[in-house]
Amino acid sequence: MTTAQPPSPELFMQTLWAYQRTAAIRTAVELDVFSAIDAGADTPEAIARHCAASERGTRILCDYLAMLGFLVKTSGRYALTPDSATFLVKRSPAYMGGVTEFLMSDAIVRNLDKLADTVRRGTVLPNANIVSEENPVWEAFARAMVPMMGPAGQEMAGLLADEKGGRQRVLDIAAGHGLFGIAIAQRNPHAEVVAVDWPRVVAVASENAARLGVDARHQTIAGDAFSTDWGQGYDLALVTNFLHHFDVPTCTSLLRKVRASLGAGGRVAVLEFVPNEDRLGPALPAAFALTMLAETAGGDAYTFAELTAMLEDAGFRDVSRHDLHGPETVVVAHV
Repeated sequence: MTTAQPPSPELFMQTLWAYQRTAAIRTAVELDVFSAIDAGADTPEAIARHCAASERGTRILCDYLAMLGFLVKTSGRYALTPDSATFLVKRSPAYMGGVTEFLMSDAIVRNLDKLADTVRRGTVLPNANIVSEENPVWEAFARAMVPMMGPAGQEMAGLLADEKGGRQRVLDIAAGHGLFGIAIAQRNPHAEVVAVDWPRVVAVASENAARLGVDARHQTIAGDAFSTDWGQGYDLALVTNFLHHFDVPTCTSLLRKVRASLGAGGRVAVLEFVPNEDRLGPALPAAFALTMLAETAGGDAYTFAELTAMLEDAGFRDVSRHDLHGPETVVVAHV
């Protein structure tokens, strides 16, 4: 016979203290603790010297990181975990520490300070909506998110690129860093990409296209996705991490514009955090709805059924889903 566990405040207290986890990892990235350990500094004294920090502060921070699972501590010495070595050491090609510049920016974090007011209204105040042309957060996003989005871009390209090397005109809407269109151009030497985004943002996509060797087949159009004329006759349109910023009517209107830009046999690929129909999992896609509540006027994390309805209302057919190895899903539909 099992005995029922008594009520516990542990979850409540862990949630109240969760901000400490954020502060600790942000501090470790700022001080470059993981690179110090990678370079051979493995005691509090050595790490502190490498990071120009106090020994006491370094010891307490590293113990906390070890408690969380970012480090391993043995006999007073610290070592990296495989994940930390891959994603948090600056010399690693998969380094993700720069993501903090976007996810922990004031423009993002401050919107959670008055979440109760947002819940009461059901939307953010106009000056808190991160979807604005002059918001510098989107240039920071384009520069910071490259390590995180690179693997998804390659996986998505494997799904969408014409591996036979046929001509493929690709429209990359709200391109940001541009990695999704760039990955297709890398796989298909006859793919031509047109990336659309605000001026300062699309400039980052151009930089990445040049760095990755596809700039000759990568063009840009600076402007707003809803009002800019990006032309017609495309074979493939990419709408990546964009629809979640808007309400259903706005998303459907954009998708109608996308459909009108595609030629015969064209496809649209929508990349999103897609929660289950009950919205309780998987954890990251399900939690993303709260992010959109705190940052946008009407955005949400849309289920596959909701995305299908939007696409079909916009005139698309044969909607299918393709779950990536990360937390996101590609939804493909045909004209």
